[in-house]
Amino acid sequence: MANKRPEFQVYNSMTKQKEIFKPIVEGKVGMYVCGVTSYDLSHIGHARAYVAFDVLYRYLRYLGYEVVYVRNFTDVDDKIIRRANEVGEDPKALSWRFCQEFLNDMADLQCLLPTQQPRVTDHMEQIKDMIAQIISNGCGYAVDGDVYFSVDNFPKYGLLSGRKLEDNRAGERVAVDDRKRNPADFALWKAAKPGEPVWDSPWGPGRPGWHIECSAMSAHYLTHTFDIHGGGMDLIFPHHENEIAQSCAACSESRINYWIHNGFVTANDEKMSKSLGNFFTIREVTKLYHPLALRHFLLGTHYRSPVNYSISQIEISSEAVFYIYQTLQDCEEAVYSLKEESATNAKVRISPAAQECITKLHNEFEAKLADDLHTPSILNAALQEALRFINSSINTLKKKQQKQQQLSTVKSLVDLEKQVREVLDVLGLLPSLSYTEVLQQLKDKALRRAGLTEAEIFHAIEERTRARKNKEFSRSDQIRSDLAAKGIALMDVGKETVWRPCVPVQQEQPSVLAQQEKPGVPGEQQNPPRPAEKPQSVVPADKQQ
Repeated sequence: MANKRPEFQVYNSMTKQKEIFKPIVEGKVGMYVCGVTSYDLSHIGHARAYVAFDVLYRYLRYLGYEVVYVRNFTDVDDKIIRRANEVGEDPKALSWRFCQEFLNDMADLQCLLPTQQPRVTDHMEQIKDMIAQIISNGCGYAVDGDVYFSVDNFPKYGLLSGRKLEDNRAGERVAVDDRKRNPADFALWKAAKPGEPVWDSPWGPGRPGWHIECSAMSAHYLTHTFDIHGGGMDLIFPHHENEIAQSCAACSESRINYWIHNGFVTANDEKMSKSLGNFFTIREVTKLYHPLALRHFLLGTHYRSPVNYSISQIEISSEAVFYIYQTLQDCEEAVYSLKEESATNAKVRISPAAQECITKLHNEFEAKLADDLHTPSILNAALQEALRFINSSINTLKKKQQKQQQLSTVKSLVDLEKQVREVLDVLGLLPSLSYTEVLQQLKDKALRRAGLTEAEIFHAIEERTRARKNKEFSRSDQIRSDLAAKGIALMDVGKETVWRPCVPVQQEQPSVLAQQEKPGVPGEQQNPPRPAEKPQSVVPADKQQ
């Protein structure tokens, strides 16, 4: 592990290429990521964005940088006002409530809290000051209490998106207005309307346009020049394009060195939307699947690539994280009695094979994250190899060995587990609970998906045991198949049968458990739809029995 750490390269949406990351101030990083408009529960598109930038945040800290991470809340907006009017709630109260729901979802996904989480309504003075500066510099104009940005007076407009000015249309949140000098001009300040929250300003009472908030708040917390600005690809135009125009019009020294954008989320290979009925909130997914399974699923695709959400894929990730934590728990239990002795005995050395595995995992982990945060390669290659080595070493430890060999194997396992934990920590996949607790949570989710209780599974295991004793092997096999179809795998360990979650396996024969199913809880989906294909298990052979 003495190899030189690879230089971090990140794809810059501005230059359309990967670049070596060099912060403006050595050892420090300023990062701003556009946050949610808080009027509803967050969906898995939000999860995709904030998990991606959480990994970036964690990785920068792992590299030793002091990071100031700013992620805003848009708490005044047309959508918030519309929703508040629909439900008869104060817009600020509604927005505050969904800000908290968002934070709850982020905590479930193990996203670290940013350094700052500014809200628009707390930064009106900064917003008004920036608008005044834009007008003073000739790039803004007031009309009947509204203030617009003049794109004609900013020659660099379109630099990020590559759009030509004549091809641009008004931003999606900006209505076409004949009072504009150019249809592409966008609102900096909106004049007051009946029933809307308002603030006083030099141009009359009103509220900010959508784009100005991020320019003002990023400048307030990070100055006009900082390292990273991030968000989803859908924000490149118009939001980020307009941010650049505003910030540069307000301060000619404004500069952001790296623009980073994550890809879209589709559902079953279709664009995710409410109209198609394939729109999923984070809460809907985590009701049936562990939040760390969702995080694993999101990290299984490179952050810039589109990710396709499907039940078969989240099932695979659910099984994958169960395998990770089960392996680590088995490791803890295997080394428990000899861990202290192996650490204090100066003659004990880890095996060359274990050292090679640790070095490979460390080097691959650093190389892949340094290459534009390539998380899938870590999860699917180096980490899997390390977990297989752990399981193989645990099996070796169960065999008769000389004491020194035993201690060497234990020390090898301890050191390898430490490296695996470091990798999981940077990826945000290291559970805050014990392995036992998180494994139980994963099993509880599996039971919910299957529409079964653990008592019912134990009853099925007893039935299967009786069938095997009576040599009714077709019945015992069918019981096992029925449970496998529901995502419950039975494993015969010695004379005992245990169960774990698995990817549901399609079966053609009728279920012998069908008559044992209890009625569903009203309003709950007991057996979510399963894909027609049979997904391949991600649990290696050393864990399948």
